Amino acid sequence: MPGSPEALLERLARHATDGPERPALDDGHRRVTFAELPAEVEARRQRLAAAGAERVALALDNGIDWALWDLALLRDGRVAVPVPAFFSDAQRRHLVASAGLDAWIGPGAEALGFSATPDPSIATRRVASRPALHAGTTRITFTSGTSGTPKGVCLDGLAPLTVAESLATVVEPLGIERHLAMLPLATLLENIGGLYVPLWLGATACLPAVAELGWQGASGFDPRRALAALEAFRPHSLILVPQLLQALVAASPEAPESLRFVAVGGARVAATLLESARDVGWPVFEGYGLSECASVVCLNRPGEAAGGVGRPLPHARVRLAADGEVQVRGATMLGYLGEPAAGDWHPSGDLGHWAGEALALDGRRREVFITAYGRNVDPQWVEGELCARPAIAQALAFGEALAGNRALIVPAAPDLDDDRLAAAVAAANAGLPDYARVQEWRRCAPFTPENHQLTANGRLRRDAIHGRYRDWLLAGRPHPAQGVTP
Repeated sequence: MPGSPEALLERLARHATDGPERPALDDGHRRVTFAELPAEVEARRQRLAAAGAERVALALDNGIDWALWDLALLRDGRVAVPVPAFFSDAQRRHLVASAGLDAWIGPGAEALGFSATPDPSIATRRVASRPALHAGTTRITFTSGTSGTPKGVCLDGLAPLTVAESLATVVEPLGIERHLAMLPLATLLENIGGLYVPLWLGATACLPAVAELGWQGASGFDPRRALAALEAFRPHSLILVPQLLQALVAASPEAPESLRFVAVGGARVAATLLESARDVGWPVFEGYGLSECASVVCLNRPGEAAGGVGRPLPHARVRLAADGEVQVRGATMLGYLGEPAAGDWHPSGDLGHWAGEALALDGRRREVFITAYGRNVDPQWVEGELCARPAIAQALAFGEALAGNRALIVPAAPDLDDDRLAAAVAAANAGLPDYARVQEWRRCAPFTPENHQLTANGRLRRDAIHGRYRDWLLAGRPHPAQGVTP
């Protein structure tokens, strides 16, 4: 079946015959050729079977090992659960319990109740009663968490590879031979676009550790290290979130000569950022997708005039509801973990319109903001942590397309000094993962019904507050937002 695990295996076998010495995986220290790849995957399949691993957390850094374990899990249809490095301990415990994980590959297993096995890479635990999964689930991708409890998106083995085949169809004419994974492989977009697509094409997936790419935690980035990696690997393609693109463009007077295709998504992408990148030679193409739709749904194509977030990929069907909500069919999720099965059409929560054949986005229904690093954050979650501190009476959190979240703080008493408020913010941050923490704050007047910043039942009127403090909230965000790319 096209776009299936079997189809990928057939292509890998063909690549092993046609180009056995071509590197399939390269982390900068080690390479695995297409001829060597089948045996490497088979060895890990046997280790998983010996350990009795059925629902497996993959908590490794980017690298060849991550890729080989993932391919082994995919080959056998075991349930793979990639673990984002930025998840807090509480979020990891939730992931383990809600998915009923019985095996863990990577550091941190003992603290989560897993025990060592004869295989040094696999820790296991006994699960007396497994939570039910949607029939056919082979992958659970957890969102970055719009609140303290991340949501599990259940996918079958067909959906990710259907998207991979669509993406390969789009980029195949470019003759891509090397892709550099700039995002963590636990991110579904990079898992598909940075591992499955290169292997489908017979290209090399370049997979250095994220620190070698300049990542510093979930929300920090050193463009100089990233540019050094680009020079070392000389990739033909990349996937970037907007903040990475902005940092790279600012740090480099011109784009690396090797690049042929740079997909940009994961958060809002400003038209002026895309224009400035193209002006200095970055071949950037905006796209749109959701984890619930196995990542990419729409993408601008090489050789076509850019428009919105591009046309739907070959596998996807997109329609607009009467109110403009974007709905998607094709390679969609089976359902959320622990919730009823999904329908044929996924309601995205995004609003849009058609610009010719391309989809243009107009905003989101929900109040969730997406940081410049592509992390989803529910402001009420952050505000709740802030207001739990005695020194803080009210708070509004904001981080849409920003590298660091900001907060407006109403002190519990007018005479509280900034040192007390700073200590309260620091205490709240200690209970949040780094992508949700407040990096900048300022005190402000109380939000009240009288100034139209609070409803009668105590809810923040966000639009009014955003309008009142717009200059400060958006300070340092050089490009006005033009679209939404979850």
